[in-house]
Amino acid sequence: MIPTISKAAALNNTISTAVLFEDLSQLSNLNLNEAETTHLKKHFEKETSCTIHHFPNLLFLEKIKPEKQNYLEVEAARKAGSNLFDALKALKSNTVQLINYGKPELMPAFLEGLLLSSYTFDKYKKEKETFFLEEVLVSDTTTSEEQIAEIANLCKAVFVARDLVNEPLSFLTATQFSKEFEKLSNESGFTLEVFNKQKIETLKMGGLLAVNKGSIDPPTFNILEWKPDNASNSAPIVLVGKGIVFDTGGLSLKPTANSMDYMKCDMAGGAVVATTVYAAALNKLPLHIIALVPATDNRPDGNAYVPGDVITMYDGTTVEIKNTDAEGRLILADALSYAKKYKPQLVVDYATLTGAAVMVAGAHAAVAMGNTDEHMQTMKETGFETYERIIEVPLWEEYAKPLKSQIADLNNLGVREAQSTIAGKFLEHFTDYNWIHIDSADTPFFKEKSNYLPAGGTGYGTRLLFNFLKKLSGSN
Repeated sequence: MIPTISKAAALNNTISTAVLFEDLSQLSNLNLNEAETTHLKKHFEKETSCTIHHFPNLLFLEKIKPEKQNYLEVEAARKAGSNLFDALKALKSNTVQLINYGKPELMPAFLEGLLLSSYTFDKYKKEKETFFLEEVLVSDTTTSEEQIAEIANLCKAVFVARDLVNEPLSFLTATQFSKEFEKLSNESGFTLEVFNKQKIETLKMGGLLAVNKGSIDPPTFNILEWKPDNASNSAPIVLVGKGIVFDTGGLSLKPTANSMDYMKCDMAGGAVVATTVYAAALNKLPLHIIALVPATDNRPDGNAYVPGDVITMYDGTTVEIKNTDAEGRLILADALSYAKKYKPQLVVDYATLTGAAVMVAGAHAAVAMGNTDEHMQTMKETGFETYERIIEVPLWEEYAKPLKSQIADLNNLGVREAQSTIAGKFLEHFTDYNWIHIDSADTPFFKEKSNYLPAGGTGYGTRLLFNFLKKLSGSN
């Protein structure tokens, strides 16, 4: 739940107050007594954060240290927002005013960190969360009402992405995934078209159909489109998201511990691209955007596809199946081929694709590759600015060699070494446009809370893609 957020014309001494500052001299108008001033001088010699209780309210102070890279100061402000939420929750203080005596860009990040930390998912709990942040007052002349509204809408979209990742397969089937998209469409104004299984069969999307063969639930292919009248691009930007709502590995069955038990998050790419379109629509981003989400679960039923099968993809490419757990690239390939019909300016696909990406980046970044240096540079810059960072790896031709097959055009696995790049080379085969592939590694789902990223679904990627698109629209 996003609290009410508004600008404050003057300070209110009767509610909790949070302050970002660079030097103690900036705190002179906070009416601190002598004992508090002395305490703060000693405290901030070693620490950067301090909370003073003025029951029933609090005074939260965060010193932002200067950094050579500005994005580190911005991230420190987000983390301060997270610390503030924890302090407010401990005191059950649900109204707070924010003050910034540092650089102008710190206040939006401070607010963002506070809002992102207020997320909770208790749908399936008997005991519900009882603390909610109700009102935030922003006392800052450099942060506009428009910025505040955009941050609130973007955090709302991140919350939806987190909800979708947290939902179990017992609720979030491929069909239900489409219904959730429909709710977002009705609320924000983007259009939605959903292909059912019969339509997918007519289109001969062999990758999506093969993965779905072991499921008792039908697949869907979702087309989300935001096309405002004032779009700055003549050719659309297409986002493609992996929508495997649960991945057992198929007949190439995954081990359960620390693997299959977290595979409800394998649709995180689909959630990210859908909520990016949702955020774009909420914020009226002047950009034509299309998102494609092929969706199914991957299960080992008696009719499931098997290693050794040869399938024919949407574009006519034949693929020898070496491993049924390399399924994400199959459904993405059909969507990437389908994207050609739009003659796009750029295509970005986002997916929990390989364990190899986890080895490269862990939970601290996603792995990216592509064929457009200019767009990749913009994506990397946006990654630092949002602290949803990416690590670029090359797409050298040598990585395509393991994908050769003796009986088909390609095989779907290659070799173990450099698997994240080999998967990228597989996807590259189905593109003929400017393209970036993002393998989200361990970022979509955390086992433990980390600052403003909660345990469970993190929504990592929605802020990255929205802000990247915002740059491309010229709205910055």
